[in-house]
Amino acid sequence: MGRAYLAVDIGASGGRHMLGQIEGGRLTLREIYRFENGMQRRGGQLVWDAQALLEHVLRGMEACRDAGVVPASMGIDTWAVDFALLDGDGRLIGDTVAYRDARTQGMDDVLRRTLSESELYARTGIQKQPFNTVYQLLYLREREPEALARAQTMLMMPEYLHYRLTGVAAREYTNASTTALVDARRRDWDFELIDRLGLPRRLFGPLRQPGARVGRLLPEVAARVGFSCDVVLPPTHDTAAAVLAAPIEAGDAYLSSGTWSLMGVELPQPVLSEESRRANLTNEGGCFGTIRYLKNIMGLWIVQRIRAELPGRPGFGELAAQARLADGCAGRSDVDGPSFLAPEDMTRAVRDACRAAGQPVPQTPGELCACVLHSLADSYARTVRELSRLSGRPVRRVCIVGGGCQNAYLNELTARACGLPVTAGPVEATALGNVLAQMMGAGEIASREAARALVRESFPIDIVTPQGDPKEV
Repeated sequence: MGRAYLAVDIGASGGRHMLGQIEGGRLTLREIYRFENGMQRRGGQLVWDAQALLEHVLRGMEACRDAGVVPASMGIDTWAVDFALLDGDGRLIGDTVAYRDARTQGMDDVLRRTLSESELYARTGIQKQPFNTVYQLLYLREREPEALARAQTMLMMPEYLHYRLTGVAAREYTNASTTALVDARRRDWDFELIDRLGLPRRLFGPLRQPGARVGRLLPEVAARVGFSCDVVLPPTHDTAAAVLAAPIEAGDAYLSSGTWSLMGVELPQPVLSEESRRANLTNEGGCFGTIRYLKNIMGLWIVQRIRAELPGRPGFGELAAQARLADGCAGRSDVDGPSFLAPEDMTRAVRDACRAAGQPVPQTPGELCACVLHSLADSYARTVRELSRLSGRPVRRVCIVGGGCQNAYLNELTARACGLPVTAGPVEATALGNVLAQMMGAGEIASREAARALVRESFPIDIVTPQGDPKEV
């Protein structure tokens, strides 16, 4: 039995601790601990409870001890763009504000006083999203300058948690790339841009690559959890981790399907054209010399919120079955419309969007979900065409990974809308990518290609044709 590696994978709605190791030439993954997460309203803002997240990280490590497992290393991945500010003593300044908070409204106008969106894209290659880190920092510059003046360090959410475990402030490239403050070609902080925006250089430390060692657990942390181990950087952006574990080959597009849908292709260099910017495609840092050229699509967040508004909160499988039955009644809506980002009533938002588009207005839960799933599949098809055209690399297949790949109905709709075969799996791609990067850092796996070959050999992957015929490989 090989050494165990601990992946702590934290998403917007929950997190889990997963132990990965190689046994008999296959990669295995075992869940040790799971917890809920969510945004909270505090002081008029949507925030993350950073202390609660740290506590869950520690409890999951204690669960490893209780299971009799001492990992060779551990690493944390989370969502992108959100950050913690620390003062000179390493203390947290204010709350860790969540990306769905409305504080960045109007910050794009503030940015345009300094440079155009075209120039920002030509430098950083990052898709305009109202919650991008650059807009969050501009909000602080404009509305909370005292907090920015006190801050000595900015750490993205997983980096902050690593810091609390080790006392080492280590910045990781894949997550930093989502800030719209990294030069897409040089793959390092764009300090000329940072200076022009009036942001303090001291916040932005050297960037490191996945697989790099952060440090050893602090003595007090080791005493609590019952063991000591190295902390190693995974791709700390969860999508970068998922893409590392995606069983893609030349000509494939990946689709990391969950709360968000992240659809793209892996490239050696960014695409920074004005046409790419207008298509709202983004160039995020990938693992080991790659660029993730992709689009952020609203994803299954819409279904999650509809479910939360329904009496009894039916299961996702039940909702998918109801959607399949309502297939012929489905209207369409623009799933990337801003009205879906954080509405108080998602059901009403979907109905209003259909009504405004002159589409049939869904009434039942099945019709609502059918509308969303058809609309997602249509968005995927548009994105495949854009990726093919703007990258110059035709897409021949779509590889879906993550929790959303378990939605067989959406997989079938995607294959039909794209007119391409679709593969589905592995489900736990993000945790797998986290583990794989740690193994590569330890020298257990030699390359990205070897990592993906190991995934293909270790986990079942379904194939769905455009005619909807599922097969397992």
